[in-house]
Amino acid sequence: MPIINRIADFHPDMTAWRQDFHRHPELGFEEVRTSGIVAQKLREFGCDEVITGIATTGVVGVIRGQGASGRAIGFRADMDALPIEEATGKPWASTVPGTMHACGHDGHTTMLLGAARYLAETRNFDGTVYLIFQPAEENLAGGEVMVKEGLFERFPMDRVFGLHNWPGAPAGVFLHAPGPVMAAVANLEATITGRGAHGAMPHNGIDPVLVAAHVVTALQSVVARNLNPLEAGVITIAHIEGGFTFNVIPESVRLRGTARWFLPEVGDLLEANFLRIVNGVAASFGATAEARFSRAYPATVNEAESTVIAARAAASVVGEARSRTLPQPTMGGEDFSFMLNERPGAYLFLGGGKGEGDAMVHHPKYDFNDEILPIGASWFATLAEQVLARKA
Repeated sequence: MPIINRIADFHPDMTAWRQDFHRHPELGFEEVRTSGIVAQKLREFGCDEVITGIATTGVVGVIRGQGASGRAIGFRADMDALPIEEATGKPWASTVPGTMHACGHDGHTTMLLGAARYLAETRNFDGTVYLIFQPAEENLAGGEVMVKEGLFERFPMDRVFGLHNWPGAPAGVFLHAPGPVMAAVANLEATITGRGAHGAMPHNGIDPVLVAAHVVTALQSVVARNLNPLEAGVITIAHIEGGFTFNVIPESVRLRGTARWFLPEVGDLLEANFLRIVNGVAASFGATAEARFSRAYPATVNEAESTVIAARAAASVVGEARSRTLPQPTMGGEDFSFMLNERPGAYLFLGGGKGEGDAMVHHPKYDFNDEILPIGASWFATLAEQVLARKA
Protein backbone atom coordinates (compact mmCIF):
# COMPACT_ATOMS: atom_id res chain seq x y z
CA MET A 1 0.00 0.00 0.00
CA PRO A 2 1.23 3.54 -0.64
CA ILE A 3 0.92 6.52 1.71
CA ILE A 4 -2.19 5.97 3.78
CA ASN A 5 -5.01 8.07 2.34
CA ARG A 6 -6.30 9.25 5.69
CA ILE A 7 -2.83 10.44 6.66
CA ALA A 8 -2.48 12.21 3.31
CA ASP A 9 -5.74 14.02 4.13
CA PHE A 10 -4.19 15.77 7.09
CA HIS A 11 -0.82 16.50 5.50
CA PRO A 12 -1.61 20.27 5.67
CA ASP A 13 -2.26 19.93 9.40
CA MET A 14 1.02 18.11 9.89
CA THR A 15 2.90 20.78 7.97
CA ALA A 16 1.39 23.45 10.22
CA TRP A 17 2.37 21.49 13.36
CA ARG A 18 5.92 20.98 12.13
CA GLN A 19 6.43 24.62 11.20
CA ASP A 20 5.04 25.73 14.56
CA PHE A 21 7.48 23.46 16.38
CA HIS A 22 10.23 24.88 14.19
CA ARG A 23 9.38 28.47 15.07
CA HIS A 24 9.58 27.64 18.77
CA PRO A 25 12.58 25.32 19.29
CA GLU A 26 13.58 24.18 22.77
CA LEU A 27 16.84 22.62 23.95
CA GLY A 28 17.18 19.30 25.75
CA PHE A 29 15.13 18.85 28.94
CA GLU A 30 13.59 22.29 28.26
CA GLU A 31 10.91 21.11 25.79
CA VAL A 32 8.06 22.39 27.97
CA ARG A 33 6.02 24.00 25.17
CA THR A 34 6.73 21.17 22.72
CA SER A 35 5.83 18.36 25.10
CA GLY A 36 2.75 20.28 26.23
CA ILE A 37 1.49 20.49 22.65
CA VAL A 38 2.31 16.83 22.06
CA ALA A 39 0.35 15.76 25.15
CA GLN A 40 -2.58 18.00 24.25
CA LYS A 41 -2.80 16.61 20.72
CA LEU A 42 -2.56 13.01 21.88
CA ARG A 43 -5.50 13.63 24.19
CA GLU A 44 -7.44 15.33 21.39
CA PHE A 45 -6.76 12.36 19.12
CA GLY A 46 -8.32 10.03 21.70
CA CYS A 47 -5.28 8.15 23.01
CA ASP A 48 -6.22 5.84 25.86
CA GLU A 49 -3.51 7.22 28.12
CA VAL A 50 -1.11 10.15 27.96
CA ILE A 51 1.72 10.07 30.48
CA THR A 52 3.91 13.14 30.97
CA GLY A 53 6.98 14.02 33.03
CA ILE A 54 9.13 11.04 32.08
CA ALA A 55 12.76 12.20 31.87
CA THR A 56 11.51 15.70 32.82
CA THR A 57 9.72 16.58 29.57
CA GLY A 58 9.12 13.20 27.93
CA VAL A 59 5.65 12.05 26.90
CA VAL A 60 4.27 8.55 26.23
CA GLY A 61 0.94 8.02 24.52
CA VAL A 62 -0.89 4.69 24.69
CA ILE A 63 -3.31 3.43 22.01
CA ARG A 64 -5.00 0.08 22.45
CA GLY A 65 -6.25 -1.70 19.37
CA GLN A 66 -8.98 -4.24 18.78
CA GLY A 67 -8.41 -7.61 20.41
CA ALA A 68 -6.45 -8.62 23.47
CA SER A 69 -3.37 -10.36 22.13
CA GLY A 70 -1.08 -8.81 24.72
CA ARG A 71 1.41 -7.84 22.02
CA ALA A 72 2.89 -4.32 22.03
CA ILE A 73 5.11 -2.15 19.86
CA GLY A 74 6.90 1.13 20.60
CA PHE A 75 7.65 4.08 18.33
CA ARG A 76 10.05 6.83 19.33
CA ALA A 77 10.49 10.43 18.16
CA ASP A 78 12.88 13.04 19.58
CA MET A 79 11.76 16.60 20.39
CA ASP A 80 14.81 18.78 21.19
CA ALA A 81 16.58 21.44 19.12
CA LEU A 82 20.22 22.51 18.83
CA PRO A 83 22.11 25.64 20.00
CA ILE A 84 22.54 26.94 16.43
CA GLU A 85 21.62 30.34 14.98
CA GLU A 86 19.30 29.68 12.03
CA ALA A 87 20.21 31.05 8.60
CA THR A 88 17.47 29.65 6.34
CA GLY A 89 15.41 32.82 5.98
CA LYS A 90 12.25 30.68 5.80
CA PRO A 91 8.88 32.10 6.95
CA TRP A 92 8.86 29.43 9.68
CA ALA A 93 12.42 30.15 10.84
CA SER A 94 13.21 29.97 14.55
CA THR A 95 12.02 32.87 16.67
CA VAL A 96 14.42 31.91 19.48
CA PRO A 97 17.89 33.47 19.06
CA GLY A 98 20.68 30.91 19.03
CA THR A 99 18.35 27.91 18.97
CA MET A 100 17.21 25.95 15.92
CA HIS A 101 15.67 22.65 14.90
CA ALA A 102 18.71 21.83 12.79
CA CYS A 103 18.33 18.05 12.93
CA GLY A 104 14.69 17.59 12.01
CA HIS A 105 13.38 16.53 15.40
CA ASP A 106 10.40 18.82 14.78
CA GLY A 107 9.64 16.63 11.75
CA HIS A 108 10.11 13.38 13.68
CA THR A 109 7.70 14.57 16.38
CA THR A 110 5.18 15.59 13.74
CA MET A 111 5.37 12.28 11.88
CA LEU A 112 4.70 10.33 15.06
CA LEU A 113 1.80 12.66 15.91
CA GLY A 114 0.37 11.99 12.45
CA ALA A 115 0.61 8.25 13.02
CA ALA A 116 -0.98 8.67 16.45
CA ARG A 117 -3.96 10.51 14.99
CA TYR A 118 -4.56 7.80 12.40
CA LEU A 119 -4.05 4.87 14.78
CA ALA A 120 -6.35 6.37 17.41
CA GLU A 121 -9.05 6.82 14.77
CA THR A 122 -8.83 3.41 13.13
CA ARG A 123 -7.40 1.00 15.74
CA ASN A 124 -6.98 -1.59 13.01
CA PHE A 125 -4.53 -3.68 15.04
CA ASP A 126 -4.53 -6.21 17.85
CA GLY A 127 -2.39 -5.12 20.76
CA THR A 128 -0.96 -1.88 22.14
CA VAL A 129 1.03 0.93 20.52
CA TYR A 130 3.27 3.05 22.72
CA LEU A 131 4.20 6.48 21.32
CA ILE A 132 7.46 7.69 22.87
CA PHE A 133 8.24 11.41 22.57
CA GLN A 134 11.75 11.70 23.92
CA PRO A 135 13.57 14.81 25.17
CA ALA A 136 17.25 15.69 24.97
CA GLU A 137 18.65 13.47 22.22
CA GLU A 138 21.39 15.99 21.41
CA ASN A 139 24.32 15.20 23.73
CA LEU A 140 22.22 14.86 26.91
CA ALA A 141 21.11 11.21 26.53
CA GLY A 142 17.41 11.71 27.17
CA GLY A 143 16.86 8.20 25.83
CA GLU A 144 19.07 6.76 28.54
CA VAL A 145 17.19 8.77 31.18
CA MET A 146 13.85 7.40 29.94
CA VAL A 147 15.21 3.85 30.12
CA LYS A 148 16.57 4.39 33.64
CA GLU A 149 13.23 5.83 34.74
CA GLY A 150 11.54 2.56 33.79
CA LEU A 151 10.28 3.14 30.25
CA PHE A 152 10.18 -0.55 29.36
CA GLU A 153 8.91 -1.70 32.74
CA ARG A 154 6.03 0.80 32.69
CA PHE A 155 5.30 0.22 29.00
CA PRO A 156 6.22 -3.41 28.22
CA MET A 157 6.69 -3.39 24.45
CA ASP A 158 8.05 -6.30 22.42
CA ARG A 159 9.94 -4.17 19.88
CA VAL A 160 10.83 -0.50 19.47
CA PHE A 161 11.40 1.46 16.27
CA GLY A 162 12.70 4.89 15.35
CA LEU A 163 13.24 7.00 12.25
CA HIS A 164 15.55 9.85 11.24
CA ASN A 165 15.20 12.12 8.24
CA TRP A 166 18.24 12.19 5.96
CA PRO A 167 18.70 15.11 3.52
CA GLY A 168 21.56 13.26 1.85
CA ALA A 169 19.14 10.70 0.34
CA PRO A 170 16.31 11.35 -2.16
CA ALA A 171 12.98 12.31 -0.64
CA GLY A 172 10.85 9.27 0.17
CA VAL A 173 13.66 6.69 0.06
CA PHE A 174 14.05 4.49 3.16
CA LEU A 175 17.50 3.23 4.13
CA HIS A 176 17.96 0.29 6.50
CA ALA A 177 20.46 -2.38 7.52
CA PRO A 178 20.88 -4.96 10.27
CA GLY A 179 23.72 -4.48 12.72
CA PRO A 180 25.48 -1.19 13.52
CA VAL A 181 24.00 1.83 11.71
CA MET A 182 25.32 4.66 13.90
CA ALA A 183 28.48 4.92 15.96
CA ALA A 184 29.26 4.92 19.66
CA VAL A 185 30.24 8.36 20.95
CA ALA A 186 32.68 9.70 23.52
CA ASN A 187 33.34 13.30 24.49
CA LEU A 188 37.01 14.20 24.76
CA GLU A 189 38.44 16.86 27.05
CA ALA A 190 42.01 17.76 27.91
CA THR A 191 43.54 20.64 29.82
CA ILE A 192 47.23 21.26 29.17
CA THR A 193 48.92 23.27 31.91
CA GLY A 194 52.31 24.85 31.38
CA ARG A 195 53.82 28.03 32.75
CA GLY A 196 52.75 31.42 31.48
CA ALA A 197 55.29 33.95 30.19
CA HIS A 198 55.77 37.06 28.09
CA GLY A 199 55.38 36.19 24.42
CA ALA A 200 58.77 37.78 23.71
CA MET A 201 60.45 35.64 26.39
CA PRO A 202 59.19 32.11 25.79
CA HIS A 203 62.22 30.59 27.50
CA ASN A 204 60.79 31.71 30.84
CA GLY A 205 57.68 29.58 30.42
CA ILE A 206 56.31 26.26 29.23
CA ASP A 207 54.05 27.06 26.29
CA PRO A 208 50.78 25.06 26.53
CA VAL A 209 49.76 26.29 23.07
CA LEU A 210 52.76 24.55 21.55
CA VAL A 211 52.05 21.43 23.59
CA ALA A 212 48.40 21.44 22.50
CA ALA A 213 49.45 21.71 18.85
CA HIS A 214 51.64 18.64 19.21
CA VAL A 215 48.86 16.77 21.00
CA VAL A 216 46.40 17.46 18.19
CA THR A 217 48.90 16.31 15.59
CA ALA A 218 49.90 13.19 17.53
CA LEU A 219 46.27 12.14 18.05
CA GLN A 220 45.91 11.74 14.29
CA SER A 221 48.29 8.78 14.53
CA VAL A 222 45.82 6.76 16.59
CA VAL A 223 43.47 5.93 13.73
CA ALA A 224 46.23 6.05 11.11
CA ARG A 225 48.73 3.82 12.91
CA ASN A 226 47.13 2.06 15.90
CA LEU A 227 43.77 1.00 14.48
CA ASN A 228 43.32 -1.92 12.09
CA PRO A 229 42.65 -0.30 8.69
CA LEU A 230 39.63 -2.61 8.22
CA GLU A 231 37.93 -1.21 11.34
CA ALA A 232 36.30 2.20 11.79
CA GLY A 233 37.22 4.86 14.29
CA VAL A 234 37.43 8.64 14.55
CA ILE A 235 39.22 11.06 16.86
CA THR A 236 38.47 14.71 16.19
CA ILE A 237 39.59 17.72 18.21
CA ALA A 238 37.00 20.35 17.41
CA HIS A 239 37.65 23.07 20.00
CA ILE A 240 40.83 24.74 21.28
CA GLU A 241 40.64 27.46 23.91
CA GLY A 242 43.55 29.31 25.46
CA GLY A 243 45.20 32.68 25.75
CA PHE A 244 43.71 36.15 25.64
CA THR A 245 46.02 38.52 23.79
CA PHE A 246 48.89 38.81 21.29
CA ASN A 247 51.96 38.72 23.49
CA VAL A 248 51.15 36.58 26.52
CA ILE A 249 51.82 32.85 26.68
CA PRO A 250 48.90 31.48 28.70
CA GLU A 251 49.08 29.19 31.67
CA SER A 252 46.78 26.57 30.15
CA VAL A 253 44.95 25.46 27.01
CA ARG A 254 41.75 23.42 26.83
CA LEU A 255 40.96 20.91 24.08
CA ARG A 256 37.57 19.35 23.36
CA GLY A 257 36.53 16.84 20.74
CA THR A 258 34.79 13.59 19.92
CA ALA A 259 35.62 9.93 19.33
CA ARG A 260 33.47 7.50 17.35
CA TRP A 261 33.55 3.72 16.82
CA PHE A 262 31.40 0.63 16.28
CA LEU A 263 33.25 -2.28 17.91
CA PRO A 264 33.75 -2.19 21.71
CA GLU A 265 37.42 -3.08 21.39
CA VAL A 266 37.97 -0.10 19.09
CA GLY A 267 36.46 2.17 21.72
CA ASP A 268 38.90 0.75 24.27
CA LEU A 269 41.80 1.33 21.88
CA LEU A 270 40.81 4.93 21.19
CA GLU A 271 40.44 5.67 24.90
CA ALA A 272 43.77 4.14 25.90
CA ASN A 273 45.68 5.94 23.15
CA PHE A 274 43.95 9.28 23.70
CA LEU A 275 44.96 9.25 27.37
CA ARG A 276 48.46 7.99 26.59
CA ILE A 277 49.18 10.64 23.98
CA VAL A 278 47.74 13.61 25.88
CA ASN A 279 49.64 12.79 29.05
CA GLY A 280 52.80 11.63 27.30
CA VAL A 281 53.16 14.60 24.96
CA ALA A 282 52.49 17.04 27.79
CA ALA A 283 55.11 15.37 29.99
CA SER A 284 57.68 15.42 27.19
CA PHE A 285 57.48 19.23 27.14
CA GLY A 286 57.51 19.58 30.91
CA ALA A 287 53.80 20.39 31.07
CA THR A 288 51.02 18.53 32.84
CA ALA A 289 47.67 17.35 31.55
CA GLU A 290 44.24 16.34 32.73
CA ALA A 291 42.47 14.20 30.15
CA ARG A 292 38.96 12.72 30.14
CA PHE A 293 37.43 10.23 27.70
CA SER A 294 33.72 10.32 28.60
CA ARG A 295 31.63 7.66 26.88
CA ALA A 296 28.27 9.15 25.93
CA TYR A 297 26.25 6.89 23.59
CA PRO A 298 26.76 3.24 22.63
CA ALA A 299 26.56 2.20 19.00
CA THR A 300 23.09 2.03 17.46
CA VAL A 301 22.71 -1.62 16.47
CA ASN A 302 19.63 -2.87 14.61
CA GLU A 303 18.32 -6.33 15.45
CA ALA A 304 18.15 -8.45 12.28
CA GLU A 305 14.51 -9.61 12.44
CA SER A 306 13.27 -6.15 13.40
CA THR A 307 15.14 -4.67 10.44
CA VAL A 308 13.34 -7.05 8.09
CA ILE A 309 10.02 -6.05 9.64
CA ALA A 310 10.81 -2.34 9.34
CA ALA A 311 12.01 -2.71 5.74
CA ARG A 312 8.85 -4.58 4.80
CA ALA A 313 6.70 -1.75 6.17
CA ALA A 314 8.82 0.78 4.28
CA ALA A 315 8.35 -1.13 1.03
CA SER A 316 4.61 -1.21 1.66
CA VAL A 317 4.57 2.60 1.82
CA VAL A 318 7.03 3.63 -0.90
CA GLY A 319 7.54 0.46 -3.00
CA GLU A 320 10.34 -2.09 -3.06
CA ALA A 321 12.58 0.09 -5.26
CA ARG A 322 12.59 2.88 -2.67
CA SER A 323 13.19 0.68 0.36
CA ARG A 324 16.95 0.23 0.13
CA THR A 325 19.89 -1.17 2.02
CA LEU A 326 21.95 1.49 3.81
CA PRO A 327 25.27 1.50 1.88
CA GLN A 328 27.34 2.00 5.02
CA PRO A 329 26.82 3.07 8.63
CA THR A 330 27.25 6.69 9.64
CA MET A 331 29.68 7.86 12.31
CA GLY A 332 26.94 10.06 13.76
CA GLY A 333 25.62 9.02 17.16
CA GLU A 334 22.11 8.40 18.50
CA ASP A 335 20.78 7.82 22.00
CA PHE A 336 18.06 5.57 20.57
CA SER A 337 20.89 3.08 21.08
CA PHE A 338 19.98 2.87 24.77
CA MET A 339 16.49 1.69 23.83
CA LEU A 340 17.84 -0.85 21.33
CA ASN A 341 20.07 -2.22 24.08
CA GLU A 342 16.91 -3.05 26.06
CA ARG A 343 14.52 -4.26 23.35
CA PRO A 344 14.79 -5.66 19.81
CA GLY A 345 14.17 -2.99 17.24
CA ALA A 346 15.49 -1.00 14.32
CA TYR A 347 16.37 2.57 13.39
CA LEU A 348 15.80 3.66 9.78
CA PHE A 349 16.65 6.70 7.71
CA LEU A 350 14.08 8.45 5.52
CA GLY A 351 15.46 10.51 2.67
CA GLY A 352 14.41 14.15 2.63
CA GLY A 353 16.65 15.56 -0.07
CA LYS A 354 15.19 18.32 -2.22
CA GLY A 355 18.04 18.57 -4.71
CA GLU A 356 21.71 19.40 -5.15
CA GLY A 357 23.10 21.71 -2.51
CA ASP A 358 20.82 20.65 0.36
CA ALA A 359 22.30 21.53 3.73
CA MET A 360 22.94 18.50 5.93
CA VAL A 361 21.64 18.18 9.47
CA HIS A 362 23.34 20.33 12.15
CA HIS A 363 23.85 23.14 9.63
CA PRO A 364 22.38 26.68 10.04
CA LYS A 365 20.75 26.41 6.58
CA TYR A 366 19.26 22.94 7.07
CA ASP A 367 15.57 22.88 6.14
CA PHE A 368 13.29 19.91 6.85
CA ASN A 369 11.34 18.65 3.83
CA ASP A 370 7.65 18.76 4.78
CA GLU A 371 6.77 16.55 1.80
CA ILE A 372 8.02 13.48 3.67
CA LEU A 373 5.76 13.99 6.71
CA PRO A 374 2.95 11.67 5.51
CA ILE A 375 5.53 9.10 4.39
CA GLY A 376 7.07 8.82 7.84
CA ALA A 377 3.67 8.83 9.53
CA SER A 378 2.44 6.10 7.17
CA TRP A 379 5.50 3.99 7.95
CA PHE A 380 4.81 4.11 11.69
CA ALA A 381 1.13 3.31 11.13
CA THR A 382 1.88 0.50 8.69
CA LEU A 383 4.37 -1.02 11.11
CA ALA A 384 1.69 -1.10 13.80
CA GLU A 385 -0.87 -2.72 11.49
CA GLN A 386 1.59 -5.31 10.18
CA VAL A 387 3.34 -6.26 13.42
CA LEU A 388 0.07 -6.27 15.39
CA ALA A 389 -2.05 -7.63 12.56
CA ARG A 390 -5.56 -8.68 13.49
CA LYS A 391 -6.43 -12.30 12.94
CA ALA A 392 -9.27 -13.01 10.52
